[in-house]
Amino acid sequence: MFVEQRLYTFAPGNKDEFVRLYEAEGREPQERHLGLPVGYYFSEIGPLNQVTTLWAYETLNDRVERRERLFKDPGWTSFLKKARTLLVAQETRILTPAQHFRDRLKTIVELGRKPSP
Repeated sequence: MFVEQRLYTFAPGNKDEFVRLYEAEGREPQERHLGLPVGYYFSEIGPLNQVTTLWAYETLNDRVERRERLFKDPGWTSFLKKARTLLVAQETRILTPAQHFRDRLKTIVELGRKPSP
């Protein structure tokens, strides 16, 4: 299991527009294909106007398959056309959990798969 970290940087003022657009159009198709994120964060100190997302995958093939389904979804591709105009930069990293954190990551992912009460 590993985590993909995505860091999006926006021009001043565009982060809030991105979040509004994501909630309205991007979140549902993304979570339908990728599952719930491990994390979704905004920068408050240091470089501002950034959004960091964390997505867990079992294997690289799992990642490829889920992302292929996502990019075939018309709702997602429509969202991307709008969202890309707000971006200044994007970084992606693959993170492997420390040995002592692997079981905890699996628990976090399993909790995210359970329906909310």
